[in-house]
Amino acid sequence: MRHSIRIILCAAGIMGLSACEPTPGEEVDRALQDINVIDESNLNEVMLQSSDPAEAVAYFQRATANDPGRIDLMRGLAKSLVRTGRITEAVAAWEAVADHADATDADRVALAEALIRNNQWDRAGAVLDATPPTFETYDRYRLEAMVADSEEDWDKADSFYETAVGLTTKPAAVMNNWGYSKLSRGNPEGAERLFADAVRQDPGMFTAKNNLVMARGAQGNYSMPVLPATQAERAQLLYTLGLAAVKQGDVAIGRGLLQEAVETHPQHFDAAVRSLRALESGAG
Repeated sequence: MRHSIRIILCAAGIMGLSACEPTPGEEVDRALQDINVIDESNLNEVMLQSSDPAEAVAYFQRATANDPGRIDLMRGLAKSLVRTGRITEAVAAWEAVADHADATDADRVALAEALIRNNQWDRAGAVLDATPPTFETYDRYRLEAMVADSEEDWDKADSFYETAVGLTTKPAAVMNNWGYSKLSRGNPEGAERLFADAVRQDPGMFTAKNNLVMARGAQGNYSMPVLPATQAERAQLLYTLGLAAVKQGDVAIGRGLLQEAVETHPQHFDAAVRSLRALESGAG
């Protein structure tokens, strides 16, 4: 009898264990679920990097409609709207992300950037002020510098720009912004140094090259700096320098630079031609 009870208990134990173990079908379903999550994450990333931002917006709009409240999809939609230039919608999307229970300080900084793009400087400053000072990132200080610029608080702006430069391995863009800030407040010498640094960091950044010659022109220096440039870029830089000379009152030098820009450009340079005609007709 005791032997029979032992067999029954063992059998019950085996049945209990088998009931706890997943069936082969359940294991397959679980594996497929994991694969789907990975595939979806990869697809989300691919869509964020898509060459067609409008397609990414449509994808994330469908995804958030099917699964509302998922913060990763909400972020994807907000980022994609920024890429398409639909900034008013992007602000609303980032506000929804920032209000989410799982929102991070990085999300709030992204909201501040969207507000700046939408020319809502006061609101952007308020969002950054509400972000803990312990959250120290390149994006946060880059935006803090821009807000300080908008308030003409130059000391604070310089401090934030300097901090931002130290927090990235690719400082060309923030150096360019900092240089433009210096130029706008009447410090072309400081601006020239920063634009030159930006070009050294990123030789392909044409905006920094153009700003560099503009800063030189503001100082009455109309010689082309030594920098890498295509023929079309060189023509554009000569054009900028020519306009700077005219603005400074050095019309003869400006006319010569505009003529050189027309001759340098590999194709027809309509803007330079029109500026030359205006000068020659006395309408400049």
